Amino acid sequence: MTRFIVSRLLQTGLVLFILTVITFILMKLAPGDPVRSILRVEEVAITREQEEALRNELLLDQPFLQYFAWLKGIFQFDLGTSHSLNVPVVEVLLGRLPNTLLLTAGGLLVMMVIACVLGVGSAYFYNRPFDHISRIFALLGASLPSFWLGLLLIQWFSLHLGWLPSSGSSSLLHLILPSLTLGIGMSAVYARLLRSSLVEEYSQPHIQAARAKGMTKWTLLTRHSMKAAVVPVLSMFGLSIGSLLGGTVVVETVFSWPGIGSMVIEAILRRDYPLIQGYILLTGVFVITANFIADIIMSMLDPRIRMGEESFRK
Repeated sequence: MTRFIVSRLLQTGLVLFILTVITFILMKLAPGDPVRSILRVEEVAITREQEEALRNELLLDQPFLQYFAWLKGIFQFDLGTSHSLNVPVVEVLLGRLPNTLLLTAGGLLVMMVIACVLGVGSAYFYNRPFDHISRIFALLGASLPSFWLGLLLIQWFSLHLGWLPSSGSSSLLHLILPSLTLGIGMSAVYARLLRSSLVEEYSQPHIQAARAKGMTKWTLLTRHSMKAAVVPVLSMFGLSIGSLLGGTVVVETVFSWPGIGSMVIEAILRRDYPLIQGYILLTGVFVITANFIADIIMSMLDPRIRMGEESFRK
C-alpha cells in the first residue's frame, strides 16, 4: 500500500507541474491585452509609455521569467492579484470556494440518493416495470443539458408554484434547485452504471451458490454484491470530477449562485488572467485529489488494483 500511495503522489506532482505549464501557455495564447484591461483604456486616457512600464513590471515581455515568478508564487501560496478586483487571487478563490463546495455537496447528495434508489432498485426488479421506468429516467437525465434543466425547474417550482427561490444564496432553500439541477444529470449515469455492475456481480457463481443456500436476493445485492459493484462507480466518479466542476459553472450562472464558477465567467469577460489561471489550477488540484482518493478507496476495496502489476510480473 505504501508503494502504491507514493507512486500516486509522484504522479500527482508531475501532473500538477504539467498543468501549470499548459495553463500559462493557454493564457498567453488567449486573445486580449491584460495591460489594457488593468488600465481600463476604455475609460481613462493613457500613454504608450505607461503601457510599456506596466508591461515590464508584470514581466509580460519576458514570458519565461513571468512563468517562473508565477510558479514560485504557487509554492508561496500566492497566485497574484486580480486585475478587475485588485485583491489577491487566493483571497478571491477562498472567499467563493465555500459556496461552490456547498453546492457540490448538495449535488452529490442528490446524485447518491437517486443513483442508489434507481441502481439498486433496477437490479432488484431486473427486467420488470420499475427497471424499465428507471432506465428511461436515466436516459432522459443524461440527455438533458444542465442549463435547460435548471431553467425548467425555475419555471415550475419558482414561477408557477412559488415554492422555492430562483436565485441567491441567503438560505438553504436557495440551495435546493441548484443541487437538484446538478445532481439529477449526474445520477442518470451512475444509476445505469450501478445497475449494470450489480447485475453482473449478482450473476457470479459464488453469489448464485449463496442464493441456493437460502439467502435473500436483497441481502445478496446490498451486502455481498455491492462491495464489488461500487468499484467501477468510484472509478467513474474520479474521472468525472472535472465534469462536476464544469457543471457547477453552468449551474451557478443559471441560479446566480456566488461560487467560483460564476466568478470565472466574470473573469473571462473582463480578461482577468490571474483569476482565470488560479481557477484552472484550483480545479486541477480538486480533480487530481479526487482521483487520488478514489484510487486509494478502490485499492482498499479490491486489492487486485494495487497488486495488479506485481501479479502480472509473477
